[in-house]
Amino acid sequence: MPLAAALDEVATLLRGARDPWWVIGSAAACLHGAATSVADVDVVLGLRDAHDAMAAWRGAVVVGGPGARFRSSLFARLDGATLPIELMAGLHVYSSGRWVPVQPATRRSVGNVYVPGLAELEAMFVLFGRPKDRAWADLLRDCADRPSCC
Repeated sequence: MPLAAALDEVATLLRGARDPWWVIGSAAACLHGAATSVADVDVVLGLRDAHDAMAAWRGAVVVGGPGARFRSSLFARLDGATLPIELMAGLHVYSSGRWVPVQPATRRSVGNVYVPGLAELEAMFVLFGRPKDRAWADLLRDCADRPSCC
């Protein structure tokens, strides 16, 4: 299963992390029980842990710049994993005319990785506001209504 293998790679890479980190995006929605596809694993983490992870990565590291909707102090895509891993340190989203920091407060362990709590992840998707994010928020609401989903 590609997602499980990619999550193991993330957990191994961040085993020595000094600060909290979270898997977000479609992978986190899936871990909360949402029936969705996952193309990559998005990780929000601290800057020093992002630098350490990039230095330890044995595959290609592609550093990206800010976009119109999202920006980070550091954005890096790690290629060569089962699924691409995207590291975001200091993530911000542009919403209502200002840059809003994205720093989860809740942290739930799912296997060997961490995700924001269900309600916080849903709120994050609403804040992100793209069609795919709104769809993930809807899927998470369905999970909240069905305890066996999560």
